[in-house]
Amino acid sequence: MGATHGAEMLRGLQERAARALPATHVEKVDGWWLRSAPGCAWWVQSVLPHADAGPDDLPGRVVGAEKFYADRGVTARFQVSAGACPPGLDTLLAQRGYRAESPMSLRTAPIARILTEAPANPLRIRLDDRPTSGWFDVWNAVHGHHGGGAAAEWDMLARVGGPSAYAGAMVGDKIVAVVRAVADTGRVGLFGMATLPGARGRGAARSLLAALAEWAGGHRADQMYLQVERDNLPAVRLYERTGFREVCGYHYRGRE
Repeated sequence: MGATHGAEMLRGLQERAARALPATHVEKVDGWWLRSAPGCAWWVQSVLPHADAGPDDLPGRVVGAEKFYADRGVTARFQVSAGACPPGLDTLLAQRGYRAESPMSLRTAPIARILTEAPANPLRIRLDDRPTSGWFDVWNAVHGHHGGGAAAEWDMLARVGGPSAYAGAMVGDKIVAVVRAVADTGRVGLFGMATLPGARGRGAARSLLAALAEWAGGHRADQMYLQVERDNLPAVRLYERTGFREVCGYHYRGRE
């Protein structure tokens, strides 16, 4: 796979993820996505610097992004991916005082492989096309609120435009694990995997992956993707076992 094709693929995946975590306002300036989402998690508001820029243009692009965020009373953060961002951006940001944080792994897997590696489980899976209070409560119990609280997160989910599935693994009539999926132009992304501590070790996450792989196949997708923190070793091991392979690493740079 050539470098150009690789950049297009990586940018395409990350832009699908951005549409599945939609900001309130997006300005696309020379191919860079400047995103504003008051009250949402900071990564929903980070810069996607997805168009090439030469050494002479790069400082101006960064300054323009900084002004966009300063006008909104917040500090800019940049999502930096080798292969998807302009060469030299990471170095320039470091020189401007931005610290590297939150190392992440972007992974993909064929749906057929997930179905093979995530066998059926006795846990019942509930699928809804929009979030329920039970789904949201489990997600919040594990991840907590980031930013402005529950209202901003409900609003973000309401902005998602693509076909969505909100999956919950059930023990009796209680949801014990959740994840959501968004279909977008031949790929399905997974977001917000969470299992209540008392339900871990029962295969809930694998059951959710299998159910959403079947759902994805019904939406003309043959691949799924996800993003996971590199230091979340239990999650990384789960995704490795179910066929997800890294296509790139990335991190953020911020000054807060």
